[in-house]
Amino acid sequence: MPEVYGHDTSVEEAKATVRAILDGPSNFLDTSRNYGAGRSEERIGMVIRERGGLPDGFVLGTKLDRDPETDRFSASAMRRSFEQSLAALGVDRVGLLHLHDPEYAADIEEVTRPGGGLSELYKIREEGLCDAVGLAAGRVDVMMPILERFDFDAIITHNRFMLVNRNAEAMIDHAHGKGIAVLNAAPFAGGVFAKGSAANPRIVYQEAGDAALAPVRAVEEVVARYDVPLGAVALQFSMRDPRITSTICGVGKPDEIAGIAAWANVPVPDALWEELAALPVSRDDPEATRNYVAPS
Repeated sequence: MPEVYGHDTSVEEAKATVRAILDGPSNFLDTSRNYGAGRSEERIGMVIRERGGLPDGFVLGTKLDRDPETDRFSASAMRRSFEQSLAALGVDRVGLLHLHDPEYAADIEEVTRPGGGLSELYKIREEGLCDAVGLAAGRVDVMMPILERFDFDAIITHNRFMLVNRNAEAMIDHAHGKGIAVLNAAPFAGGVFAKGSAANPRIVYQEAGDAALAPVRAVEEVVARYDVPLGAVALQFSMRDPRITSTICGVGKPDEIAGIAAWANVPVPDALWEELAALPVSRDDPEATRNYVAPS
């Protein structure tokens, strides 16, 4: 997904990464028909086929994506997306299935009306083709009305609960209170908290200037005093919150998986968390000005 991360991943590197995930400490892999215009699912599927299936107890999650030509969330578009996902992944069912990115719907009512996108999501679960259903999106103002009206097993929020932003905090409270599993994605804000602002001056997939990077650099100053990896702090900020069921990290290389696993176990002093808690944070949508580019 070079349009998002600024670099591409070769087929062999992607396959090696998937192998490392399936052989590693995690038991969950999240993907989507919309990631890399289908290439993510296809490369995952290559490895699933070469292994003869998923490891026992492993949860594979994907998403129902809008029609790429019309942005519609009709029942037929959802079914088509799901069937394409199953074919690409080489499986006959998935553990977790989300309705994905309703904020980009040509008609948001098509998502929620009877016989629309959500109806098809629930129908797929009733047919036994997934174990659990969820809602995965960016904009909290789009997700909240849907969460208030419909029942889900899980949600995915991304870039909106991290070291410098708490845009999704109220939604996380709401979901946790209803017993919905909260999957918090993108704890590194697109990479800046993994690589540092000097090496990666981008926030939520966009180039960032000094003003936008100032909160990041304030965090970096605190973390540097404790000689703790910045990535470990960003990751554990999400993992230590009791409302967060799982933290989703994007990876493109096998060694990144080992690195993230190591970060998860780095001791972080309480005093560091106390200093970070005193820093100001934004509650605005971090992607409000993002120039979204559709994957190609």
